[in-house]
Amino acid sequence: MTKKQTSAIDTGILLETGTNELEILEFFINETNGDETPLTEHYFGVNVAKVMQVIETPNLEPPESAPHPSFMGTIPLRQHILPVLDLSVWLEIDMPKSERDIVIVTEFSNSITGFLVSGVTEIHRVGWGQVIPPAGYIAHSTDAIVGMVDKGDRFIQLLDLETILSEFQLHPDEIESVVAQQQYTALVADDSATIRTMLQASLEQANFNHIITSNGEEALRQIMALKQRAEDEKKDISNYVDVVISDIEMPLMDGFSLTKNIKEDPVLQKLPVILYSSIITDELRHKGETVKADFQVSKPDLSTIAKKAIELIENGNS
Repeated sequence: MTKKQTSAIDTGILLETGTNELEILEFFINETNGDETPLTEHYFGVNVAKVMQVIETPNLEPPESAPHPSFMGTIPLRQHILPVLDLSVWLEIDMPKSERDIVIVTEFSNSITGFLVSGVTEIHRVGWGQVIPPAGYIAHSTDAIVGMVDKGDRFIQLLDLETILSEFQLHPDEIESVVAQQQYTALVADDSATIRTMLQASLEQANFNHIITSNGEEALRQIMALKQRAEDEKKDISNYVDVVISDIEMPLMDGFSLTKNIKEDPVLQKLPVILYSSIITDELRHKGETVKADFQVSKPDLSTIAKKAIELIENGNS
């Protein structure tokens, strides 16, 4: 995509519920290696559903009073004024600035943000099973890398944009306090270390024990192990877990597939399942309803999740 091009992201592909697939927009950030050596390209990906459009670079200069070194200023777009963040600064990549740089404009968690990168390549449709959890060999170590896709000649590192924005928007002290009258156990599935930590703190404050997992596949293994233990000890599954709280987008198995597995199991199906994502659209909400999720929330609003978990558990026990 060259300078002067503006592109809205519309692939026209409707992903079937429970197919455990997603579409990612691949982009790259160049890194300088010295005056004489060629640039190194680092490849990253974001969920297409979070991308509004791709625009030319606004040629911003970071203000002296910037709240973060990656903050480059704001630009007008449609009827919005949106901040622009330099991803290379966040990821500690020495990116040479160019008139060919582009801004990926995203919309999620009730926020519209632009991310400056070197360029975009293409859109890929991949299964969550192809997404490898991050390991110690990723190019730049950061909690914002939540998975990798092997394309043969390169790895695409999937970014958790919520983690990147968390320093600007997430304020744990402002979370509303809610406490269950008796202690419950929640199984949590989320690939973002930032969100896992915040959910864990919120659940503990609300009088929950918790089982924390980093993807849907790991969560399902834990649930099936608890099911087997309940059968061996001739007890109800609610003696071991009361509610499942899951992100939708995760490596190996997404939240829809996790929910489908739970709700199709005659023993587990009574467990309430809460799904959340930064991009709950009408289409995604319908998918959640199709797999019989009990509640869906448009962003990880921690107080809402804890309150709703208590409500679902107590209504099910009444």
